[in-house]
Amino acid sequence: MAHNFNFYSPTEVIFGKGTQHSAGKYIQKYGGAKVLVVYGSERVLGNGLMEEVTVSMKREGLVYELLGGVVPNPHLSKVYEGIELGKRMQADFVLAVGGGSVIDTAKAIAYGLAEKDEDVWTLFEHTRTAKKCLPVASVLTIAAAGSETSMGAVITNEKTKEKRAYDDNLARPKFAIMNPELTAGLSDYQTESGCTDIMMHTMERYFTNGGNMEITDSIAEGLLRTVLANAKILHGDPQNYEARAEVMWAGSLAHNNLTGCGNDGGDFATHMLEHEIGGMFDVTHGAGLAAVWPSWAKYVYKNALPRFVRYAVNVMQIKPEGTDEEIALKGIAAMEEFYHSIGMPVNMRELGVAPTDEQLHEMAVRCAKACGGQKGSAKVLYQNDMEEIYRLAL
Repeated sequence: MAHNFNFYSPTEVIFGKGTQHSAGKYIQKYGGAKVLVVYGSERVLGNGLMEEVTVSMKREGLVYELLGGVVPNPHLSKVYEGIELGKRMQADFVLAVGGGSVIDTAKAIAYGLAEKDEDVWTLFEHTRTAKKCLPVASVLTIAAAGSETSMGAVITNEKTKEKRAYDDNLARPKFAIMNPELTAGLSDYQTESGCTDIMMHTMERYFTNGGNMEITDSIAEGLLRTVLANAKILHGDPQNYEARAEVMWAGSLAHNNLTGCGNDGGDFATHMLEHEIGGMFDVTHGAGLAAVWPSWAKYVYKNALPRFVRYAVNVMQIKPEGTDEEIALKGIAAMEEFYHSIGMPVNMRELGVAPTDEQLHEMAVRCAKACGGQKGSAKVLYQNDMEEIYRLAL
């Protein structure tokens, strides 16, 4: 049976070649005058993208300041730095030029600037709820997180090693400029980690119990097949514009909740498990997801067997021969083969981390705490389940 749902996706998408030149026009359209521009690597300076963006802002008479240095698994300290800079310049708009980490940082800064007397980290600790947020937008340079059209942000407190998410429609970006050409300079590892993250955002909503809609399943399966195919193309032909366009648009559709309409809200245990790996070892998010998903799948598949069978047949193209359990396991194995085919790990050893018994236990404790004691839809997981999945992923 389909669940009731609200679908809200207000972000205006400006997609295609050369669209970065219109950034200033859209900032002005959505009320920005004093813009804090957040970015990560120096790549956006060296390749001329930042100059193109700032020229477009000057053309519209906008005032701006730059804040660089955002890193993967973005740090709380950078958020605080951005809040202070935004206060000094009296920013009324935050523009992210980068990928998910940059956009998440921009969202967190926007919360902090809108509620200047509150500590923004308390949102991520879930001890309060945001009441205001400055308008945020992005010029996307990495297809992965889907943060350009989503309500979510994930920040790492580097002092406590806690990686935490906060979701609120207040931070839905006003617009997203998406030029697939801007992703062509990424390394293969970054590209394929992004493809993995895009697929996982859909898979988290797909592997559920308690009701789904056929139309939503069909959209999800089509998206997954599209990313599977184009991830392989980009592994061998990284300059392929059409493949990058398919993946970039899939990234937004995967995380604006379109692929979750009518289900029970999704599973998202794999994401929560990865957050603790990322918080402790600072690994690339998509690669971390690939490293833990097979162990999660093998741990839970019997509890959501019809979903795993459908995934195997409709996405991984497994012939429906044998028992349901055999088909499901073939689908999981095919997913592992896909990860290897694009250079992704399927366990923590291949990811390059080797947690001790104490670290495995600590990650499970933190994961359970972050989840409120339990997480999952395919199978509800508790702390002991989480620790067992981590051990299986060694």
